[in-house]
Amino acid sequence: MAYEDLREFVHALEKAKELKRISFEVDPELEIAEFADRSVKSGGPALLFEKPKGSSVPVLINAFASMRRMELALEVESVDEIARRISEFLEMRMPEGLIGKLKMLPKLAEMGAFFPKMVSGGPCKEVIRREDFSLDEFPVLKCWPEDGGRFITLPMVFSKNPDTGKRNCGCYRMQVYDARTTGMHWQTHKQGAEHYRRSPQKRMDVAVAIGADPATMYSAILPLPPDLDEMMIAGFLRRQPVEMVKCETVDLEVPAQAEIVLEGYVEAGELRREGPFGDHTGFYSLEDDYPVFHLTCVTHRKKPIYATTIVGPPPMEDFYMGKAIERIFLPLMRLQLPEIRDICMPAEGIFHNLILVSIRKSYPGQARKVMHAIWGLGQAMFSKCIVVVDEDVDVQNVSEVAWKALNNIDPERDIQFVLGPVDSLDHSSRLPNFGSKMGVDATRKWPGEGFSRPWPGVIRMSEDVRRRVDELWKRAGLK
Repeated sequence: MAYEDLREFVHALEKAKELKRISFEVDPELEIAEFADRSVKSGGPALLFEKPKGSSVPVLINAFASMRRMELALEVESVDEIARRISEFLEMRMPEGLIGKLKMLPKLAEMGAFFPKMVSGGPCKEVIRREDFSLDEFPVLKCWPEDGGRFITLPMVFSKNPDTGKRNCGCYRMQVYDARTTGMHWQTHKQGAEHYRRSPQKRMDVAVAIGADPATMYSAILPLPPDLDEMMIAGFLRRQPVEMVKCETVDLEVPAQAEIVLEGYVEAGELRREGPFGDHTGFYSLEDDYPVFHLTCVTHRKKPIYATTIVGPPPMEDFYMGKAIERIFLPLMRLQLPEIRDICMPAEGIFHNLILVSIRKSYPGQARKVMHAIWGLGQAMFSKCIVVVDEDVDVQNVSEVAWKALNNIDPERDIQFVLGPVDSLDHSSRLPNFGSKMGVDATRKWPGEGFSRPWPGVIRMSEDVRRRVDELWKRAGLK
C-alpha cells in the first residue's frame, strides 16, 4: 500500500533509521538550513525539528536527501524499477488473440488506478481559516544570509490552463512578504507562468499545498509535458490514486491528505521585487520582478508538519531528487532517441549545466543529431553543455568520461556552439533567459566524418594474464 500521507513517510524514515528528531529549539532563520546543509553533505539523516523557534509547527527537511531515502519515498528497491514500469507501458501494443488480450487486462486495470480521485473532504480541512490566519505562524525558513527574506521552498503550486481547464502542479519558491502575501517565482518558461500570461481574467486562482505523501510531493518537480497532470503521475508512482478535494475559496483541487493549504490568487500585471535567493546553482539568484500571491484562506491539519528544503552548493537534497528523475525518465528519452544508452547529470552540473550522454553510434554526425534533439526536449532545452560519448563509456563514472572525452576531441572540429533559451537562474548568460550552449562530440571519429587516421584502442591487459595474476596475487597476500 502507498503511503497515505507525510506522517506515514516520516514513520517509515524513522523505522529505517533515516530520520533524526531534534527536540530542542532551533531558529528557522539560517540555523535549520545550516543543520540541513551539514547533514546532507556528511551523509546524515533527514531532520525533524520539533521546536522551531517562534512556531508550534514542526519542520521536516532532507526527507529526500539520499538515494536510499528516494527509494523509501517511492517505495522501491531501486528507482530503476520505476523506469522498467514506464518501459513496459511504452511497449504495450494491441495484442493479438484472446490470450494476448487477457494478459493485457491487468496492465489496463493498473492504468485506471493512476487517475486522481475526488473526495468530499480530507485531513487538510481539519482546520479552515478564512479570517484569522497569518503566514507568520508557520516556520518558513530564511536559508542563506543574503536571501531577500523567508522562502517557502517545497510547495505544490496548483493552477489551471485557462484554455483547456487542465490542472498543473509545479514547485515554485515563494518569498514571504508579509502575513498574507508572497512572491510567486514563475520563471518565464514554466507552465504556471504560461497560465498567468494567458489568463483572460484579471485574477487567477492559485492553491498551494505543503506536505503530502512523498510521491505526490515529488511529482511537483517532475519535468512533464504541458497538460500532463502531475497528480496522475503521482498515482502511477504510488500505484494508487491521489485523493483530491475542492478548495474553499478558489476553483481548484488539492491533495486531501496535505498538511497545509494556502488558497489565493495572483493579479494580472501586479509584480513585485523578489530575491535575492541562495539557489541550487550554489550562487545567489538575482532580484527580479515576479507576480504576487494573495492569500484568501488557509486550511490545515490539526497538528501540521511543515515540509521544506534548502538548495545551495551541491550536493544538496535536490541533487538526489534530480538523480531519480534522470533514472526514471531515461525510457522516455530513449523513446524519442533510441540510440541513447545512458545519461548522467553530475551534481556539479546542477541539472542544466551538464549532461553526459552515451550513444550507440550508427552513422556519421549522429552525436550532433542527439545534441540538437536534447535541446528540443522540454526542460532539457536549458542544457548548457552536452557531452556525447560512445556506448562503451560509463557515463555514471565522471572520471572515465573526462578521460575519454578529453582524449577523443579535436576542439575546433568537435565542439559546437548554438544560441537559444537558457535557464532563468543562469547568471552568466548575456541576457536573461537567452544565451549560448555547447555540444561536445567525444565519440570515435569515422572516415565518413572526415577522419582518415587509425583510431587507437584503449590499453587493457589480456584476460589470461589477469586470471593468472589473480591467483598469484592471493599467494602474495595482497588485498
